[in-house]
Amino acid sequence: MEDGKRDHVNDQPDDYLAINLANWNSRVPHHVAGYGLDAFRSDPQHLSEVVRFDLPRLGDITGLDVVHLQCHIGTDTISLARLGPRSVTGLDFSQPALDAAAALADDVGVSVRWVCSDVYGALAALGASGFDLVYTGVGALCWLPDVRRWAQIVAGLLRPGGRLFIREGHPMLWGLCDPREDGLLVVEYPYFEVDGGTPFSETTTYVEHEGELAAPDTIGFNHGIGEIITAVMDAGLELVGFEEHRSVPWNPLADAMVDVGGGEYSLREHPERLAASYTLRARKPAE
Repeated sequence: MEDGKRDHVNDQPDDYLAINLANWNSRVPHHVAGYGLDAFRSDPQHLSEVVRFDLPRLGDITGLDVVHLQCHIGTDTISLARLGPRSVTGLDFSQPALDAAAALADDVGVSVRWVCSDVYGALAALGASGFDLVYTGVGALCWLPDVRRWAQIVAGLLRPGGRLFIREGHPMLWGLCDPREDGLLVVEYPYFEVDGGTPFSETTTYVEHEGELAAPDTIGFNHGIGEIITAVMDAGLELVGFEEHRSVPWNPLADAMVDVGGGEYSLREHPERLAASYTLRARKPAE
């Protein structure tokens, strides 16, 4: 999940949402310091590395109404807003993260509507059929216990003819544990969606920072590729494109990974062994 050490916790807490919210709230000050926000302030054309990677597949979003689900502190959201859409909405369950996002947007003169809500409450918070594009970035679905419910929310948010764009860590990657001392990569965690998810404890986040997280516990949820694609199609969306990538925009496997540029990391040796992330594009049929 992150480049910090993951310790598997055997006791299964019940309230995944409260546990994960406390964790993400505790990450905010570290991410504000470590996300390179000054680049947005100094360069009005600056885009996050994640959105730059997405551009060839994202296409033209000029004039669209865009919602970014699980937007965190808004670097990808602000990047989308710089691509010429009519409106951009960022939704996240962490109010401290949205406060940081709003402060950055004000600093750089970008208009974004920020809404505090869990993803499963997005329809109640935003209304149905209000968007031309639902965008979801890397490290989002792994916090949601039910991918079918997520897909139904996405379909409900989209207008007829609207589209979904998601790049996400690959479930093949999420199933790996941290490399052993001999460098061997081992599948330890579920590939498929399982009830209750998998508890972890991580004292650090995926940016360099001093000190430990105040709330290190998390509950993660994997979803197999077949489960994700089926959920999207069963929600009434038409699959437009699906692509697997050898790289992912953080280092999840310590010395087993190498920086390949553009904020992307792949396996140091024989990267063709691992699907590290994927891009999925889908469209809601026009009426």
